Amino acid sequence: MNKIVEFLQANPVQYLATVGIDGKAKCRPFMFCLEQGNKLWFCTNSNKGVYKDMQANPYIEISVSSPTYAWIRLNGKAVFENNMAVKEACLKNPIVKNQYKTADNPIFQVFYLEDGEAVIADFSGNPPAKYTL
Repeated sequence: MNKIVEFLQANPVQYLATVGIDGKAKCRPFMFCLEQGNKLWFCTNSNKGVYKDMQANPYIEISVSSPTYAWIRLNGKAVFENNMAVKEACLKNPIVKNQYKTADNPIFQVFYLEDGEAVIADFSGNPPAKYTL
């Protein structure tokens, strides 16, 4: 898990893909919040299309590449949980704090990935590193 977290923290703007409620692929920039309880946590706003997409089909994929052309792909099921400790931790990020102000903001939603995998790869010729989430 440490290598996944390090990669996400070093490359803070990831791209999250969903199947939209219109049945078409959707991809948008996203940010990793934290690892807690051996889970990778992210946050969003319940008024956004991405939230509605994940409610209709919770299977997502997240990808980002580094300046050295290594990349990570994470996939799994987005599981939403009203976890106040995670919300408080997410609010340490000034961008999140500016948007939601408090952990009890009703539109502030946090989720983790379940039943997924992570793959870290590069152009070295070495096999990709695979991890179970």
